Amino acid sequence: MPTYLSPGVYMEEVSSGSKPIEGVGTAVAAFVGFTEKGPANTPVLVTNWTQYTQTFGDFVEGTYLAHSVYGFFLNGGGSAYVVRIGANGDSAEPIATAALPAGKDASGKEILKPPYVVRALAPGAAGDELSVEITDASEPSDETFKLVVKRGNKVEETFDGLTTKRGGQNVATVVKNQSKLITLEEVKGANLPAVLPKGRVALAGGALPEPVQRTVSANEYVGNSADRTGFAGLEALDDVTMLAVPDLMTAYQQGMLDDEGLKAVQLAMIAHCELMSDRVAILDAPPGLNAQQVKDWRVNFAGYDSKYATLYWPWIKVMDPVAGRPVHVPPSGHMAGIWARNDGTRGVHKAPANEVVRGAIALELQITRGEHDQLNPVAVNCLRAFPAQGIRVWGARTLSSDAEWRYLNVRRLFNYIEQSILNGTNWVVFEPNDPKLWDSVKRTLNAFLRGLWRNDMLFGRTPGEAFFVKCDEENNPADSRDAGYLIVDIGIAPVKPAEFVVFRISQTSAGAEE
Repeated sequence: MPTYLSPGVYMEEVSSGSKPIEGVGTAVAAFVGFTEKGPANTPVLVTNWTQYTQTFGDFVEGTYLAHSVYGFFLNGGGSAYVVRIGANGDSAEPIATAALPAGKDASGKEILKPPYVVRALAPGAAGDELSVEITDASEPSDETFKLVVKRGNKVEETFDGLTTKRGGQNVATVVKNQSKLITLEEVKGANLPAVLPKGRVALAGGALPEPVQRTVSANEYVGNSADRTGFAGLEALDDVTMLAVPDLMTAYQQGMLDDEGLKAVQLAMIAHCELMSDRVAILDAPPGLNAQQVKDWRVNFAGYDSKYATLYWPWIKVMDPVAGRPVHVPPSGHMAGIWARNDGTRGVHKAPANEVVRGAIALELQITRGEHDQLNPVAVNCLRAFPAQGIRVWGARTLSSDAEWRYLNVRRLFNYIEQSILNGTNWVVFEPNDPKLWDSVKRTLNAFLRGLWRNDMLFGRTPGEAFFVKCDEENNPADSRDAGYLIVDIGIAPVKPAEFVVFRISQTSAGAEE
């Protein structure tokens, strides 16, 4: 409370008490897998396909990450984090280098260790085309020389009047500041000659060696949150809402992971999402399975039970521009894009199903209604092709055995509400825990939930049927307040999808009353 000591007119700004809650984003995906290039084990945000190719390169034959990210954006995705793993077998392009001839030092003694190393600024084979020639300076002296950079036999750069002594004309300093093609590094511990001997050396080593077989383990996928590696490193990102690891199937198909390794990584994905409680894992089934085999894998081998994970099958066929022919890819990336598109057009409360899969040419297997009858009860979300309606997502279940969390849209709606409330109520911390604060919290939460109800995100004809907020002396007794707790009870009636639409038709007699 301000203190006024002299007469006058004073102005005070008083809070209105209205602190609205803003809804969080629900359509930020995270992808983990193999790329052509780019930083390893570093989550990089990309918002379109062009940004992805600039950072991570184009499609790589035999891998699925690029196809999944492309399918994500094609199906309506807007933002995604990409984590590159498995960079041990396809590291950055090497740099072409060469050692300049040593010559003799000031005393006339032969120098065995090269004094300077030349490196190309551009990585790769382009550096192998360069050479460096040392000749006499235009104004000859005992301490100066000329350095010429050539590409083939064509002179590209010339630096005259150089010396090995310290100063503005030092050869390493001049090349560093002026050359666009090379850099010159002084070798530590080497004796510098008074002048570099005349001669020409060619740079080499820039061409890529024979490809090294990529190897990856389950631990590399999982990573470590402390080191920010794998998808465990995504714990530092609060805005991720979907997790997909399409290249898990690449390692599985190439024999780098067996069945147990595949299961271990998917269990770690589920554990990560349950730990964060704000994202859902999109799992892929192994390739080449029929309906009965997928059911057996889901029930008897995998056996996952989580409200923070979902499974899609079968794989989809898309065009591979590298191979020049269609290939089958895991559906997880395309599904993440459909989730994002559904959130933008309808809302997170609407089940992301009965949506067309853009970019899908065909399915790996056309399933029948009877086969679907076997898979839907065990929470395998199937993709189906319908005449004149395209390939559509025809399932929206989580992998939970709990009926309360059976539907994916319910899980994601609660994630949205929980994170929005958490982000929008930080102002409550350390406020006086009294009835005034209780009323303020209830007013803020009621306004937010009423907005959801008006947008048809909650079930009920009235706000009272759709939700309730309780924060009073009954759930905040004296002993709870003494311990520093403020308890708010919230009840929400989510909208469930119409999964089974039944029309009952019967015959009626002519003239019968309705």
